[in-house]
Amino acid sequence: MERKVSGRLSSSLPVDSWPSDRLYFSARPAMAKAMPLHIIKLCVGCDSLADLADWQKKRLKEKRAKGQKPELIHVTRMTPKRAEEVLDGGSLYWVIKGQIAARQKLLELREVKKNGIPHCGLVYHKELVPVVARPRRAFQGWRYLEDKDVPPDLAKTKGAKDLPEKLQRELSALGLL
Repeated sequence: MERKVSGRLSSSLPVDSWPSDRLYFSARPAMAKAMPLHIIKLCVGCDSLADLADWQKKRLKEKRAKGQKPELIHVTRMTPKRAEEVLDGGSLYWVIKGQIAARQKLLELREVKKNGIPHCGLVYHKELVPVVARPRRAFQGWRYLEDKDVPPDLAKTKGAKDLPEKLQRELSALGLL
């Protein structure tokens, strides 16, 4: 009797004759799902999370009034080369006033032309999820953000959910949040 392991024969010896002190089955790690990759972007012109939320609501309302599909799209010059990783559960993280403040789930990367030049439209979910504020220096364009480097959602952080945004920033700057 032969024993089949992971699609191949492990031994031609009968199972009864296997020595009990030897391990014939290799422990195979479970197939872990790859961690998503995120994009981080400066939110220029917004002083707070409330400003960003208001701007996005206004933008959706304008699109509805024009008869367009009410979706949020941020157009950027460069298309992410790691698109598959980004769209596998990644989010767009917003930096407001030098702090990572919120995230929105990325839904699609869409090819867009502006003045005949190819651009990338980052299509993201309308739900704005506040995160624990974390300092971030200014940069141009967008950057990848590894899953291990993302701040936790504010709603999942004990005691931080109902704090005013300014106090959250101050506590985060002190390393207390």
